[in-house]
This record gives sequence, C-alpha cells and structure tokens, in this order.
Amino acid sequence: MSVEAQQRYIMDELRKNGCRITSQRMVLINIILQDECSSCKEIYYRANKVDPTIGMATVYRLVKILEDAGLIHRKNMYQIDYEAAATSA
Repeated sequence: MSVEAQQRYIMDELRKNGCRITSQRMVLINIILQDECSSCKEIYYRANKVDPTIGMATVYRLVKILEDAGLIHRKNMYQIDYEAAATSA
C-alpha cells in the first residue's frame, strides 16, 4: 500500500471516529508513515522542524487517538526486567 493510500485510510478512520484532520495532524501522520520513530519525542523533534507550532501534547494526543483506533501499535517500548527487579528486592 502506498503512503498516499495509507494516509487516506488513516484520515478516513479518524473521521469515522469523529476526529478533525488538522494540518498539524497531517504533518504528524506523514512523519509516522515515512519514518520509523521509536518514541513520541522523536516524532515531536521531526515534526517541530516542519511546523514549530506543534507541541509535545499534540503528538501524545494523536498517538493515543491512533492507538485507540487500532491504527498504530507501539513497539520497542521500555519493558520491566522482572528477573532484575526480583533479585534486587
């Protein structure tokens, strides 16, 4: 699926969920689709270069909306090492 087709699909799904498609959200969607970002902070830094008015809260809100809609899944997140926690207790 092309990036444009993915964009259209995401925008359609967001609209179905009652979300407006703003220029800031489009910038963020494009960054998420084009780049492999490992964190919201990384998305924010890339987006801020394109549009300095985009705040960190905007990034977190959109990521949450995309997750709730099942359009994005976080991966490579911090994980608790249960064995290390058990041995230090």
